Amino acid sequence: MTGNSRKESKTIKNIITALVLLVVSFALLWFVQRLLMPKYQKGVIEGSFTEEYYREKVPHDVIFFGDCDAYESYSPVKMYEEYGISSYIRGSGEQYICQSYYLLKDVLRTETPKVVVLSVHNLQNDVPKNEAYNRMTLDGMRWSKDKIDAINASMTKDETFASYVFPVLRYHDRWNKLTKTDLEHVFTKDITSHNGYYMRCDVKPIGQFPPSIPRINYDFGENAMSYLDKIRLLCDENGIELLLVRAPIEYGWYEQWDENVEKYAAQYGLTYINFCDHTDEIGLDMEVDTYDAGIHLNIYGAEKLSVYFGRYLVDNYDLTDYRTVPAVASEYEKDIEFYNFMRDDQLREIETYGELKSYGANAIEN
Repeated sequence: MTGNSRKESKTIKNIITALVLLVVSFALLWFVQRLLMPKYQKGVIEGSFTEEYYREKVPHDVIFFGDCDAYESYSPVKMYEEYGISSYIRGSGEQYICQSYYLLKDVLRTETPKVVVLSVHNLQNDVPKNEAYNRMTLDGMRWSKDKIDAINASMTKDETFASYVFPVLRYHDRWNKLTKTDLEHVFTKDITSHNGYYMRCDVKPIGQFPPSIPRINYDFGENAMSYLDKIRLLCDENGIELLLVRAPIEYGWYEQWDENVEKYAAQYGLTYINFCDHTDEIGLDMEVDTYDAGIHLNIYGAEKLSVYFGRYLVDNYDLTDYRTVPAVASEYEKDIEFYNFMRDDQLREIETYGELKSYGANAIEN
């Protein structure tokens, strides 16, 4: 072998070695990040909701956006069972309106629903203000320009873009907080929601809410309203009906805010449904239809609202009855089976312990 040949061989070996080290380094970084990032499999599971959407295998005529007023109030499985509606809730904890906009853009990358249902509850927050909620919404988004824009629109003053690209920068101090669940779900995660619906079967009757504190100004913020405009225009551009809704929850809302939404809807020819005005028709009884004294609906309240709202949807929009589409129906049969399993499991825990042990924010973590 000539001197040049030996040099070339050595160079090739060095390149291969460097590439192997690079691949191993990236793999190790990926593993450490996956290990340290919160899994949201027990307790606060809302951080799993964003990414669960990507595992869907069926089209959706109706997609919801919003915070807990969305993902705890409507049951897509129930609406499918009753009316054949295929729907999904792209909700997340304290989802800000700017995030709803970018999640809608994210949806439009793969499908175009006929109806977008937007919860107006979080119009009350003009700009994102809580990193923990930002993370629960944004970490699960697939990387795209929409995720980049959502991060830039959402970051609080102490957050950095780099920590979203490399979450280890944010979660490096979780080493001493790792649990069995973290180790079990490094590579895969279980589905925690039902087409985005957060199920609770426990009951805690409505309590007495403290009086609302008067505000100096009841106008929604300019940033929130600008993103509501963007959602409206994006729906127009894609031939989507935009429907504004408010869940039948009296807590944390002002009549003046309701008037603001009504004026906006009238100005742009939108439909706005405040379900607080329809509790009798829905059949809600907040002695049994809430799990936390009237702040959120439980499964009984959500199913009642879903039956009522589902009827409205099929009466007013040209929706497909997917019970007649075998490929879709077969997937929903799996959803129904999982839905019934979790309902029965929660009811079993309530009967055995008098409360939920494996579900809810206070679920026992291993």
